[in-house]
Amino acid sequence: MSNIQLTFVNDSNDKNNSQIVIFQQNQSANTDAPSVAWKVIKNCGQGFSHPFVYPAASQIAATDSYGNISPRLAAASGSEFQFVLDDSGHAISSSNNASYTQDITLSNKLEEGAINASIYKDGRLLATTTNIEPGVKASFNFKPTIWVGVGSQIEEGSLINTSLASKVSTEISLEGIKSASIVMTGGGASSDAAPLKFELENIVYS
Repeated sequence: MSNIQLTFVNDSNDKNNSQIVIFQQNQSANTDAPSVAWKVIKNCGQGFSHPFVYPAASQIAATDSYGNISPRLAAASGSEFQFVLDDSGHAISSSNNASYTQDITLSNKLEEGAINASIYKDGRLLATTTNIEPGVKASFNFKPTIWVGVGSQIEEGSLINTSLASKVSTEISLEGIKSASIVMTGGGASSDAAPLKFELENIVYS
């Protein structure tokens, strides 16, 4: 998959200056961690647009129990990584094992001390798994889809609480797409105002 050029377009009647939150869900069977607000669009008024890129590349990083943060390593689907103690201290590296799944994994190979694992796209946090004990592996797997919804007081990189997650029902497939517009319509103050909704338009396929 190549980078995908997306443009959010506000064609709605929304008067609440709603924030637009975009995230992905970790589909790995080995996690129940909440989703992370990957991108938050703020103050995008009626008739305005906001271009952004959904990149093909992902990176992985880890933090240890001492607060040390690893470098970010390129992490394609099916990549396996390990967190170890070597002569210089803690280290993260590719395990070079053959993977039979599309999961990106990070194994805690320390004898003691839990770690956290995080996935990044476009320099922003996409997903995280915390408190990975020694001998345990974190797994990340993402479909080529994004979830889009509205909220307030949301910051990029923050966990999406269950209340907001339950209100976000728009899943948009990016499969085979080179560029597209995510158009928001609906909203308004009247009693018969339509709900806000998101649809893809101006789709260019790769």
